[in-house]
Amino acid sequence: MEHMVSIIAVVAAGVIGGMAAAFLLRPIRAVRRSEKLARAQRDFHRQREQLEAKFIDRAAAGGKPRGLRWAEVEFDDDVIYVRDRKTRKLKALMEHVEAVSNVRAATAEFLFDGSRWCTDGRVYFNLAPSATVKYLSADLELVAEEHAVNRP
Repeated sequence: MEHMVSIIAVVAAGVIGGMAAAFLLRPIRAVRRSEKLARAQRDFHRQREQLEAKFIDRAAAGGKPRGLRWAEVEFDDDVIYVRDRKTRKLKALMEHVEAVSNVRAATAEFLFDGSRWCTDGRVYFNLAPSATVKYLSADLELVAEEHAVNRP
């Protein structure tokens, strides 16, 4: 019986110790996550011009919607960062307006693989970035918003 009490005490101490460690490590993880996001944001702005050009090439090659000519595309300066709930990968959403026969607002999607940004040309037509996040709220969680006036 005494042996059983000792085992329960050791297990209880281990559980309490593990919970305390998890609680104490939470702020450290939050700081690391914040640093990773800041680095990803800096990298996005450094690569932005190339990413926009690659986006236009990939989106135009996709041929959707049929008959749309990707002529002059202007990107808004605001960026919304979201995390995919399934893959946990970071994404950047930017609004763009195509200067074609019928002007249409849409959201361009850029992907961060943990070390670099890329794009597959995915576009959400008729949705601003904030509306895209709401529409896809089951799949995306808002991480940060950058507005051109707030950017250094």
